[in-house]
Parts: sequence; structure tokens; C-alpha cells
Amino acid sequence: MTFVSFPTVRMRRLRFNSVLRKLVRENFISPERLILPLFVRSGKGIRQPIPSMPNQFQLSLDEFAKEISEAVSLGLGGVILFGIPDVKDAIGSDAMSDTGIIAQAIRVAKDVSQDKLLVISDVCFCEYTEHGHCGVLREDSSGKTELDNDATLENLVRQVIVQSRAGVDMVAPSAMIDGMVGWIRRGLDGEGFENIPIMSYSAKYASAFYGPFREAAESTPKSGDRRSYQMDPAASAAQALREIQLDINEGADIIMIKPALAYLDIIKLAKEHFDGIPIAAYNVSGEYSMVKAAAERGWIDEKLIVQETLTAISRAGASIILTYWAKDIARSL
Repeated sequence: MTFVSFPTVRMRRLRFNSVLRKLVRENFISPERLILPLFVRSGKGIRQPIPSMPNQFQLSLDEFAKEISEAVSLGLGGVILFGIPDVKDAIGSDAMSDTGIIAQAIRVAKDVSQDKLLVISDVCFCEYTEHGHCGVLREDSSGKTELDNDATLENLVRQVIVQSRAGVDMVAPSAMIDGMVGWIRRGLDGEGFENIPIMSYSAKYASAFYGPFREAAESTPKSGDRRSYQMDPAASAAQALREIQLDINEGADIIMIKPALAYLDIIKLAKEHFDGIPIAAYNVSGEYSMVKAAAERGWIDEKLIVQETLTAISRAGASIILTYWAKDIARSL
């Protein structure tokens, strides 16, 4: 017998066939860990395509109800809701009204879902204000317009109380306003909603990947940008960890990193530093639209790319993924 000099460890042994590969996998994507973003507006029979986000729509409440029913049937973990009001004003009054579009959508979703998936509300004002910023604006001493952090805090509390009265299961503050988690937690507890968890957009970057979302939610700022309150993409990772720690200290139950793909390092660091608190990641509109555009041209295999992308987000440390592919992934699984 001839012996060939060769290492005794052959990594290919665990890749030899598909059943064996499945046996030793450690990263799984499952429907109950996925959250589907949905855009809701008033009207009836409206399923308005979003040009920059193929297969995504602005939905009237009746069409929205169908999406909720499908999300339940697919076993998704939840939906996160973005409202598009008929009338916008300087402070986003519709978001603080019991008859506003987001309150209506929550009631519809709860009625249809019958507690078989989580109904989560995005807590912000960019969709509801006429200027497109995430809260109240003011002029500083030099006449420059800026976001009024503390005045916005009071309105965020009003918004979450309206959403809670409508029956929301979880609130997700996304404005990156200093102190927002603490204010919201105290506001909820003070109104008897102490069991409603907060999933905070703790490290949300001022990213170029949000472009298609702003078309979908009709939330593009009329002037300026959001760089004075969302995180600088070039900031140190330590700053992200500090933001996350502050939210945890203020009462966040789940932390979120947004966007996902360009910030896998932040997801990984958050997992290492804050193991024990659930970590969510938002696979955002720009990430979605780039893949869709390339797939439409036949340059990539969309299904394989999406599976690989979500696996990477999970491997980095996110146990919850917000993604526009939630229904497609659930069907494929």
C-alpha cells in the first residue's frame, strides 16, 4: 500500500454532500426572525408601486390588511409600519392623532393578525412633517434652522402613547434624538404601557443607502440633511458602542443597527460587547434596490444573493432582521 503524505485534517469532509453541510451549519435564517417593513396610506384599493423598490408598494388599509394576512400565513415574526398621511404639517400632527394613518394601520394589523405576529411601529416624524425632518425645527441664534432635540422628545412620547392605545406590540424609535429611549420608556410606563418593549435604532447612520426609502415614505428633507442627528459613517466604532450603551441604560429592550451590510462590523462589535440583549439589523432600501436592479439585468442570482446576504447579517450577530425580502425568504424556506 502506498501512503501519500497529506494532512490528516481535510476540511472538505464536512462539505462532502448537502446533508452533511446542513448538519454542521451554525447560521440559520428562519421566518420568525424576520420583520417586514410596510408603507401605509389612506384610500381604498390602492397598491401604488414604488419605482425605486420593485415589488414594494404604498398600500391603502384594505390592501395592507391582505399583506398582514399573508405575513401571518408565512410565519413572519412581525411587520414594522410606516405611515404616509394625507396632510403634513410642521410638527407631524397626524402621527400624534388617534385617527391618524399609523393609528388606523395598527388597529387593522392587530385585528387581522390576531396576535400571530408582532405589530411594530416606527417612531419618528420624517414621514409626517412638511419639511421632512425627524422632529420639531427651530432657528438658532444665527438664524440657521436646526432640529430642536428636547421639543421633539415630548412629541415622540405623544406619538408612542397614540400607537400604544391603538394596540401596538412594540415601538421602534428611529429619530436618533438624544434621550429618546428614556423619555419614551417613562412615557409608556406612566400611561400603564410598561409591557410594551422598545426596539431602538441605536446606531443609525446618515447613510446614502436610504434613498429609495425616502421615495417610498415620501420623507426626503425639503432642505438640509439629517447629518446633525444621525451618525457619521466615518465616525469611530466606539461612538456606535457608546450610542448603544446609552440606549440600553435608558431602557431599550432590543438594539438595532442600520444599515446592515455596510455596518456588519458594528453588528459584530455590538454582539461581542452587549451579549444578552437582542440585536436587530435593518437590511435597508438601498441594499434591496441594488440587488433588484442587478438581478433584473441578469447579472446576479437574486435568490442566492439574498440568502447569502441575510446569512452574513445573522453571522455578524443579528438575531432579528428587518428586510423587504421577508416574504420571499419565508416562501423559499
